[in-house]
Amino acid sequence: MKYTVIADAYEKIESTTKRLEMTDLLVDLLRNTPKEIIDKVAYITQGRIYPEFVSLEIGIAEKLAVKALARASGRKETEIDEDLKKTGDIGETAQKFMASKRQVTLVPQQALTVERVYETLDKMAKASGSGAVDVKTALLAGLLADAAPKEAKYIMRTVTGNLRLGIADMTVLYALAIAYGGGKEARELIERAYNISSDLGRVAKTVAEKGLKGIEKFQVLVGEPIRPMLAERLSSPEEILEKLGGKCIAEYKYDGERIQIHKKDYEVVLFSRRLEDISSQYPDAVKLVKDYVKAKDAILEAECVAIDVDTGEMKPFQELMHRRRKYGIEKAMEEYPVSLFVFDALYVDDKDLTFEPYPIRRETLGKIIEESDRVKTAKYIITSDVKELENFFLEAIEDGCEGLVCKSMAEDSVYQAGARGWLWIKYKRDYKSEMTDTVDLVVVGAFHGRGKRARTYGALLLAAYNSENDIFETVTKCGTGFTDEDLVKLPEMMKKHVIQHKHSRVNSMIEADVWFEPVVVIEVLGAEITLSPIHTCAMGSIRKGSGLAIRFPRFTGRYRIEKAPEDATTASEIVEMYNNQLKKISES
Repeated sequence: MKYTVIADAYEKIESTTKRLEMTDLLVDLLRNTPKEIIDKVAYITQGRIYPEFVSLEIGIAEKLAVKALARASGRKETEIDEDLKKTGDIGETAQKFMASKRQVTLVPQQALTVERVYETLDKMAKASGSGAVDVKTALLAGLLADAAPKEAKYIMRTVTGNLRLGIADMTVLYALAIAYGGGKEARELIERAYNISSDLGRVAKTVAEKGLKGIEKFQVLVGEPIRPMLAERLSSPEEILEKLGGKCIAEYKYDGERIQIHKKDYEVVLFSRRLEDISSQYPDAVKLVKDYVKAKDAILEAECVAIDVDTGEMKPFQELMHRRRKYGIEKAMEEYPVSLFVFDALYVDDKDLTFEPYPIRRETLGKIIEESDRVKTAKYIITSDVKELENFFLEAIEDGCEGLVCKSMAEDSVYQAGARGWLWIKYKRDYKSEMTDTVDLVVVGAFHGRGKRARTYGALLLAAYNSENDIFETVTKCGTGFTDEDLVKLPEMMKKHVIQHKHSRVNSMIEADVWFEPVVVIEVLGAEITLSPIHTCAMGSIRKGSGLAIRFPRFTGRYRIEKAPEDATTASEIVEMYNNQLKKISES
């Protein structure tokens, strides 16, 4: 398959902001892709060459990309750097310089194939050792030398990790359902296969070669992370018990990092909630799993919490973030030791538990965990009493937790991989008339600063996630709470996410000065939630023509690097918080 087919499709996809048109273009691309390489095309369209959980990356920094482009085009690096400052896009710069390259070879230019591009990117990702930089540069320059200008554009964006197509994983799954599953009705089945494997390429190849029958046989596998189940939130024990049928399992909501443990014999891998392999950052946690998880094979979920080993007290999340580093792990282990609080069992010794109700999963957990000072199952009670639930909540706060997660005990309380639902409900600190609870919002745009902020952003445009429509809806503009260091860092941090127009998954009535891909999540605390004629969050859900907005927002200083944008606070949660706010005001 010629790579130009992909480049042409990407160009058309990039030029439209209409999601249906984007999906139709993607369907055409997938239908025109040979089945034996459709997994590779799926990965490349994600901007990667392996599943998200595989830690191998192409690893090309912009400086190295410039060097390769100079070699392929016969131009000076300084010329390329100068143009790159103007475009802000290594892809556009590559297209321009390859269209007017000065270097002429005696060997005829070979048409690039998808197979060759993929194999070359694979070699670049696997290059290691002292000569890796030279190897990567030579491989990339060789690709560019045979690339048409448009092909060069998307190759460069792919290797630098900024494809900028606006295509989410769910868009690809929807397109696969139409192209190979018989229609959009097959999306739910295909989506579940993805949610229990996190491997878009494997899902694509299975449905293309074996149809829906192959997808129905998809299995949970140790080593392939399951996309985490998410919780809704409510503000009172009365509402929670009513929603959960009058009785629930209430567990401590620990202030740590949620991890998914994969154990096969003596091999243990830890995945973050964003499906990153973080085993190397927590070697002490890996050892704890080996010592205290008695199952031969297992997939478990736990909170990894920083602790004071002398007192047993839990430390706040910010302390734990010192462990997220590549170097100095041994020292960090001494300064910030961790405990594991295990709260779910998804697979144990050849048995897939994701279809089992939560009480069964919890019972299984108790059988395979040998508890110690550093490894415990999450503290819990089973209750149908409002007062008991409230007291347990206060106990959790006193013990240094964020609150509770209340879970359904019903027959249908299965593990909903990758979904947010009412089977799990968060009960956090307090949602009164003023916003005393933080929200996690996605940065989708920015406004130029003035005066002291002339060289940075004056404010960020922030959005909540609409999980029903898979879009991001604006809810506030935030310019308060940023330190001088933040203001210097922000433009550089956001540079790789800058796009030329509003992202296709962003719903905004406000025109930002700068638009971003919806990737970065930050934590914000506001004064209150109000109706808004200009913000699109939950538009029309409270009053026709009005959305919801957060007044007087303040950045807490917390970048939620462990959260995917789809894990941000949802529009429905904002609605719930607004309704509870009104309720508290009326009661007072």
